[in-house]
Order: sequence, then structure tokens, then C-alpha cells
Amino acid sequence: MTTASVISGVSVAHQHADLDAIDAAAAEDARTLVADLLAVPEVDEAFALQTCNRVEAYVVTDDEADGRTALAGVVADVPAEGVVPMDHETSLRHLMRVACGLESLVVGEDQILGQFRDAYLASRAAGGVGPVLEEALTKAIHVGERARTETAINEGVVSLGSAAVRLAETDLDALDDATALVVGTGEMGTLAARSLADRVAHVVVANRTLATAEHVARTLDGVESSAVGLGALSPALEAADVVVSATGAPTTVIDAGHLSTAGETYLVDLARPRDVDAGVESLADVTVVDLDTLEDVTDATAERRAVAAREVEAMIDREFENLLAQYKRKRADEAIGAMYEGAERIKTREVGKALSRLDAAESDEERHEVVESLADALVGQLLAAPTKSLRDAAERDDWSTIHTALRLFDPSEDAGAVPPIPANAAEDIPESVRDGMPNAVLEQLDD
Repeated sequence: MTTASVISGVSVAHQHADLDAIDAAAAEDARTLVADLLAVPEVDEAFALQTCNRVEAYVVTDDEADGRTALAGVVADVPAEGVVPMDHETSLRHLMRVACGLESLVVGEDQILGQFRDAYLASRAAGGVGPVLEEALTKAIHVGERARTETAINEGVVSLGSAAVRLAETDLDALDDATALVVGTGEMGTLAARSLADRVAHVVVANRTLATAEHVARTLDGVESSAVGLGALSPALEAADVVVSATGAPTTVIDAGHLSTAGETYLVDLARPRDVDAGVESLADVTVVDLDTLEDVTDATAERRAVAAREVEAMIDREFENLLAQYKRKRADEAIGAMYEGAERIKTREVGKALSRLDAAESDEERHEVVESLADALVGQLLAAPTKSLRDAAERDDWSTIHTALRLFDPSEDAGAVPPIPANAAEDIPESVRDGMPNAVLEQLDD
């Protein structure tokens, strides 16, 4: 890492990309993606986060353009509209928003924080987390934890899918050994499948496009899962204890014929227009819960989370400024340390030369000349680099750099001559810059 190191990021997530685009960006796992990024010579650090709703990658490079180039390979097969590139500051803020759950399908959900921690550990294990990303990622995790302990961001249920699961769990007492069927792989269906995965023994995902159902089924952790097309809907309904249907079909997809021999079935219809034919309600063993019932459950908590989200946004603003200040202090410390190291090398070399000459000096006059020569050598070598930079800046009419140098070295009227300033320079210097200049420089400008 150098003082110029910057983070570059890229996000392919549910807000802008569909499941196919997210799948196109995904690697075998986050650790593999980190290893691929670290193989790029210009990349010093790397981090990757992969969930069912997002693939994000971040790199640290000395040059931002190198970072963008390294990340281009991650999204090479993703349509441009599904890709969100991020610069250094945008990446820092976005990482905090993700860890807090503000970028999730369900605002404030808890699962993402655990996924974020796992991705951090995987990236560290792959050698991707160095001093720059360490600060950014641990800060994001810290803010994510604060958001959940200091606000109501994760209280109650606001997803219709998770509300459906919660209601089924209450009405059926227990779901531990149950088989659940989710019909549809849109936002609500995906969330319902994820909620069910934590509570049942087996989740079956059904969709008109079998490949999409298989993709969602693969993302369900900690549960046996499988996928079927809508052509196999009848046997899937026969085997299911709990059914959540959330397709975008213009007409019903489940009728009484599908369930006539299914036995006890708890069926939640999240679709609008409805997926479940009205005749299903006449079946004695089938309980049907519709969208209106669930909306009453979620409205109150949705409002509470919206208030909490604003509190979390303010928390992120404060922590973001703290993190930026932390980076800036570290960069300044590195620059100061390098400056002192260089000065110490020059001092050691010149003092060594002077001591050798002093040993050979035979008079006070010769010793005085040695000391003067030492002082001249130190001043000359310490100021050689800034002098060249200032002359180059003057040729470019870069008075901001010159003004900064004058503030750093603070020449005064008693300190001797100030650096020469080109003729007719005064008219090119803004008043805001002139106001901070020492009198000695202003006098030269005005002459």
C-alpha cells in the first residue's frame, strides 16, 4: 500500500440486475473471485461478496484506472445496465449500507451481516485483505452491528414472503419436518424461499423456467432443496405441507384439481392477480391465506423500519466521515514518515562526511568552514526535491501548489529570500490565495 492507494468497486445486484446477470458475474465462490483479482499485478488487495441477490468485488490499487481495468473481467458477461461501478468514497459508503441491510431486498434483514462477515473472512484467508480494506470492512461490520442494536431496522417483518412463513409457523405450530413449495422466483418468491429454508426440512422451487428455479434452489443454504417446472406442479403440490405462490401470471396457476387429493395443505397466495383459483377455498383440508391478510401484518413494521432506516443513514454519514478522516491521517503519517526517513539518511551521510573533515581540521577557521559546509549540504539536499517541484509548478501557473508550499515552510521577512516568482504572475492568482500569502511574497508580486 502507498499513500495513493484507492479502492475501486463494482456491484451487480437486484436493484439493477436480474438473476441471469447476477449469475453471470458470480465465480465458484468469493474466495476464488478474490484469488483471480489478486492475480492481476496492479491489485494489492481484493474483497468479494456473493449472495443470491448480489455479486460485488472491490480492489485496492495505486491508480484508479488500474482498479477499473481489474474489475472489468468480473462483469465482462453482464449487460451494462446491470453494472454499478464505484470509486473510492462511493465504495466505502456502499459497504456500510450493505452491511446495515439498506441495500437488501428486505431493508434491515439480518442475514446479510453474517454473509458479509463470511466474505470478509474468506477474502482474508485468500490474502486479499490488507491495511486499506481491513479498515473499510471492519468499519462496515461495526456499523452493521450498531444499526441492529441501536435502531429498530431489523424488528418485525416487512417482507410479504417472510410474513407468510411467520404466519404459517404460527398456525401450524411447527415446520421442522415440513416440505415447502414456492411457486415463482420473483422478489417475493425468493424471499419466501429464503425464509422457509431456515424453518423446514425441504424446499421445492417451481417456476415456468426450470433453470431459474434451479438457480434460486442453489442459493438456499442449510436445507435440502430442489427445483421443478410448472409442468410438475401437481405432484409437487401433493408432496407439500406449505405452499407459497407468487408468480406474475395473468391468470390463476393453482386450482382445485391440483389439490383434490393433496391432504392438509397451508397455501399462501402472494400474487396479484391471484395465483389460486377461488374454488380451492372450498376444499376442506386446504387453508388459503391471501395478500390482504399479510399486508395488514407488514404495514406497521414497514413504517417502523422506514424511520429506523433514516437513523441508520445518519449513522453511516457520521461513520463515513470518521473513516475518511482516518484514511487521511494515515496517509499523512506515511508521507511524514517517508519525509523523515529521507531526511535522516541525508543527515547521517553528511554528518559522517563533516566529522571526517573535522578530525582533519587544524584551526577554528577550518572547523567553521566544515560546519557551514554541512549546513549548506543539508539545506541543499533537503530542499532539492521541493525546489524542483515548485519550479515545475510555476511553469504550469500552478499557484495552489506554490501557496501550499509557502504555508508548509512558512517563510517570513526575517527568514531570508523567498523563491523567485515569475513576472506578471500576480494577475493569475485568485484573491482567496493571495489572502493567505506571507507579506514577503505579496511585496514581490506587487513590485
